[in-house]
Amino acid sequence: MLLLNFSHPLTPNQLASIQSLTGRAVERVVDVKTHFDQGSPFVEQAQGLVNSVEVSAAEWQTMPVLVNPPSLSVIACILLAELHGRMGYFPPVLRLRPVPGSMPTAFEVAEIVNLQAVRDAARALR
Repeated sequence: MLLLNFSHPLTPNQLASIQSLTGRAVERVVDVKTHFDQGSPFVEQAQGLVNSVEVSAAEWQTMPVLVNPPSLSVIACILLAELHGRMGYFPPVLRLRPVPGSMPTAFEVAEIVNLQAVRDAARALR
């Protein structure tokens, strides 16, 4: 599985949790430095981030992908729209949460959200 990380680096414990939850080995982690210029259009910057991931058109459509989205919601939304266009479906996303009482704050994998399943269930409510 390809893990696209648009956020902070993931720890070995977090990667082990991801493998446990998905039942798949994380074969490749692509850490994508995500910093946007507030004075420039976000769509072009998001496209540039996705273009920086060296994946062919065929791989986008066939490779299992998990996304750790950036924390800024607008950027996350644009990235997911861009990825959907390339992949033909919404990729699952990683949700991290703070570990209660950790000092300094540490994060653990809370869940993996299957966005395509969420989308499909919502379509039934139309």
